Amino acid sequence: MVAPGHNLSQREISRFFFPLLLNVQLMSVSHSLINAGLARLEQPILTLAGYSVAIVLHLCLASPAYQNHTIAIALVRGRQSLLGVGLYVLAVAVYVSTLLALVAYTPLGRLVFEGLLGVSPAIAGEARSVLAVLTFLPFFTGLRGLCQGIVIRARRTGLVSLATLIRILSLLGFLLLGRRWFTGAAVGAFGLLACIVVETAFMSWFAWKTYPPSADEPEKGLGAIFRYALPLSFSSAMQQTVPLLISAIISHLPDSTSALAAFGIIRGFIFLLAGPMRNLQQAYLTLVKGRRDCRTLKAFYRRIGLAMGLITLAIAYPLNGPVLGKAMGLSPELRHYIALPLAACGLFPAFSGAVYLYRGAFAANHRTAFLGWATLCKVGYLGACWLLLMLGPMTVPGVALAIFLLLSCELCEAWYLRSRLKFLA
Repeated sequence: MVAPGHNLSQREISRFFFPLLLNVQLMSVSHSLINAGLARLEQPILTLAGYSVAIVLHLCLASPAYQNHTIAIALVRGRQSLLGVGLYVLAVAVYVSTLLALVAYTPLGRLVFEGLLGVSPAIAGEARSVLAVLTFLPFFTGLRGLCQGIVIRARRTGLVSLATLIRILSLLGFLLLGRRWFTGAAVGAFGLLACIVVETAFMSWFAWKTYPPSADEPEKGLGAIFRYALPLSFSSAMQQTVPLLISAIISHLPDSTSALAAFGIIRGFIFLLAGPMRNLQQAYLTLVKGRRDCRTLKAFYRRIGLAMGLITLAIAYPLNGPVLGKAMGLSPELRHYIALPLAACGLFPAFSGAVYLYRGAFAANHRTAFLGWATLCKVGYLGACWLLLMLGPMTVPGVALAIFLLLSCELCEAWYLRSRLKFLA
């Protein structure tokens, strides 16, 4: 912890932020390794399709647990609050695990995959085998998030990246081991479950060693913890509907196939280059102790947002051929189709960073209900756009519409949160 009166510096923010930025990149590597492993099995197309569909659904169902580390940073101050946050994490894990089990083991799974998502019975079977293996994953990811929050609050963010690196190294062995006991997409699910168990074990050890109780700060009771955490979980769940809604909107356009493929590629770059901006929320919660610290963090945000935006712009045009063509193997037509929309996404790190700075301010002031309303406003805006677009035919390229909706809904959330800053005074 820091001494009273200490002013935050750019160096301190960098030491805190960049290990978390590295962690985002390492997480993307682990998913790529699983896909590479599955591509070497029999029937790779069927296997990859089943795993992809299952993971998309898993991300949606498990999204209420994605803010466990934020909840731990904000609330864990001693034994009582640690127990209360632990009970909340357990309750969310039971909820998510129950949903996964219903889809994996009951006729509901066939309705979801074959009815709602429209995949073939073969792909649905592979996807359900994945969710069957991942049924107990929420308990480990929940504990991991709680421990990450404790470690982040102690400003030991390098340990979070270290645990993820250990996860990646163990994943290689588990993918080979899983082929002895599982077949198809379930091999990838076993690898994911096992490596996260290893990561959770290390994070638990790190949290135990770095746990910083705060005797000077009051602890919240169980009711107050749930009132704080539920809006965050709701907001996290609603965030996952944004790409699904945009995909649904552009799927009705004449160039829907190209638009959906291009949108998926661009979202991959957004995850790599703008994903780290979400760590500004944790930075605000952990580092900001006054107005001067807030100004220092805003200056850091502007630099990082500009750097990430310029990298995105460079990939779209000067490096279009080397990155999109040679490295990713995209056709010239597809590269030119996504160039301008990808360049426009150079604005996304700035927009997203502003949102997460605001989210950090509201979370730090324990006004999380506004975060739930902000996400609801964002989703409502997309719903209104969908209704308006249904009134007549659209002649714009589908990927251009998708990126416009992505950027504008981020601005919508930022506008709502900024308009409610007066309630923090």
